[in-house]
Amino acid sequence: MSYYLKHYQNNLWHGKFAIFPPETVIHAISTRQGGQSKKPFDSLNMALHVADDESDVLANRRLFAHSLGLDPRKIVTPNQVHGAAVKRVTAADAGRGSLAYADAIPETDALITDEPGLPLMLCFADCTPLMFFDPAHMAIGIAHAGWKGTVNKIGLKTVRRMSEEFGTDPAEVLAAIAPSIGACCYEVGENVIEAARSAFADRADELLSRRDGKTYFDLWQANRRTLLEAGLVETNIEMANTCTSCEHQWYFSYRADGKDTGRIAAMMAIREI
Repeated sequence: MSYYLKHYQNNLWHGKFAIFPPETVIHAISTRQGGQSKKPFDSLNMALHVADDESDVLANRRLFAHSLGLDPRKIVTPNQVHGAAVKRVTAADAGRGSLAYADAIPETDALITDEPGLPLMLCFADCTPLMFFDPAHMAIGIAHAGWKGTVNKIGLKTVRRMSEEFGTDPAEVLAAIAPSIGACCYEVGENVIEAARSAFADRADELLSRRDGKTYFDLWQANRRTLLEAGLVETNIEMANTCTSCEHQWYFSYRADGKDTGRIAAMMAIREI
């Protein structure tokens, strides 16, 4: 099974992908279980930019990072703005955004690094987490692909930036498309339909479906197509096939929970040898 939930302890869970070798890379998707936040952010909210109690969020981050053997004080996280900017981070960026939202990497929706032991973290509530590992150059990346990031092909831009910075060969990249809202639930309006048709002109009819007079956008397949366009090998892309709206008892979902909800996190680090 490519994606699975692994119980750690005290109702804390790790969403894992089989494609990432545990001896070289640490990774996990958080769930909404096992944290300290109160309703409506119950309970493992990982984001500081929602109206949750800051001390609870920091406690949640400590819990989750420690469960992966990572130092929460070194977490690097951005101020996500639904753009397509990709930022390389180094040891000098350790801790940016870990304790204060104002200190996060500004206006960035993808982080890449080849620094061992530096945890990257992005937050999500229905948008699509894209995770990357280049085993040849020991480099990683995480991208935030909501509908804007998806139509702006942030996955392709992340891979290209890894090639520029680390010499990454896209054909060697291992990638994962983590839990996010599925085409079963992601109803969209004309602005998204037009953007999707423009970005994926030759595949639009596959990615946009009509049911009961409504249009639904398949973020999973759109991002998969983008990764193939970037040069990834199909067998090197794993998909969670898990809808955060359908399974909002496990994951935070803006569509299912409303605007007052928490955020799950995608966290990744190169293992220190």
